[in-house]
Amino acid sequence: MIDIKALRDNPDLGRRSQHARGADETLVDRILAADEKQRSLLTAFETLRAEQKAISKSVGKASPEERPAVLAQAKALADGVKEAEAAADAARTELDTLVWQMPNLVVDGVPEGGEDDYVVLRHEGTIRDFAAEGFEPKDHLEIGEGLGGIDMARGAKVSGSRFHYLVGLGARLQLALLNAAMDRAIAHGFLPVITPTLVKPEIMAGTGFLGAHADEIYHLPADDLYLVGTSEVALAGYHSGEIVDLEDGPLRYAGWSSCFRREAGAGGKDNRGIVRVHQFDKIEMFTWVKQEDAAAEHERLLAWQEEMLAIAGLPYRVIDTAAGDLGSSAARKFDCEAWVPSQGTFREMTSTSNCTTFQARRLGVRERTEDGSTRPVATLNGTLATTRWIVAILENHQQADGSVTVPEGLRGYLGGLAELRA
Repeated sequence: MIDIKALRDNPDLGRRSQHARGADETLVDRILAADEKQRSLLTAFETLRAEQKAISKSVGKASPEERPAVLAQAKALADGVKEAEAAADAARTELDTLVWQMPNLVVDGVPEGGEDDYVVLRHEGTIRDFAAEGFEPKDHLEIGEGLGGIDMARGAKVSGSRFHYLVGLGARLQLALLNAAMDRAIAHGFLPVITPTLVKPEIMAGTGFLGAHADEIYHLPADDLYLVGTSEVALAGYHSGEIVDLEDGPLRYAGWSSCFRREAGAGGKDNRGIVRVHQFDKIEMFTWVKQEDAAAEHERLLAWQEEMLAIAGLPYRVIDTAAGDLGSSAARKFDCEAWVPSQGTFREMTSTSNCTTFQARRLGVRERTEDGSTRPVATLNGTLATTRWIVAILENHQQADGSVTVPEGLRGYLGGLAELRA
């Protein structure tokens, strides 16, 4: 949730953010109008209530002759107070509805535009020249099936399209990857957490996932619970309604969870293999930090992601995501995209978002300041490894005979295996 006071003090900041996102700039003015109306009605209610209290106190002091008139006045004021309170409450509801529609304010430097308007910050690693090596690279599904590690057919038989089994070496590779990621997270001071995969509506809404992309989320109506698409949701809710202590530094958690996405808008996109599936596993970093430390923490999360990509031996690029392609809670997002040889392009492997105070305001997470007051904290998140990495690992490390060289950083997690063979 945005800071209404900041919007009130600098409405142009909100308008610029909406413009950068390609979103409705008039929402800012509607919020400010609703805010002014609510504050005016609240003042009227409080004034009437003060008058009512004063009159009520005077009843006992009134003479017998004056008392009927005073009682009548008190009753009239009581009725007026109820009406004024109802009007102020309705205005508050109207304001809250508008404020919850407003996405986070993007930070300075975020590129304007949509999905294709990202800025490439740098390239890392070397892309293999398969032609020079004398063979055409296979895609991850052909490699995975050849190793007996991916079974899409039985996944579809049992659960439908976009489901799969990871079997044998495929299962071991995922466990190796996720365990390596968790070990790196712990080495950097993260507390490992295995999170719930079902959350309440207020937690899902608090993290900003029930907006424009709510149709991507699985909902269980009988229980009114949502399946998470990332452990970010459960981790964000971990301290909801609490005052946290950040005096000794950020609170950092690494969540291990299965994740579920309907991919309702995918419409046949990436429907081969495990690039875009309904269920996958992930290690997610989540941090609570002081507001002024958020940008520096964002750079740290990105560096830790790049460290994992190096362990997996993947060539990749880092992009600064354009404002129109940010989720509603993100003020800035960096993506790391690994090279996928069979597609001849880069595909997202990680993202890390600075959500500033947006989620913490919605979820009521604060810290206490030196003067004893409280203020919202900032939240950040970032992928450290996920099932999709198997795509890039298999394709980038494949050999002409169908085997796959195991990146050195993962061999210890695979019992010392140096290569994967059927």
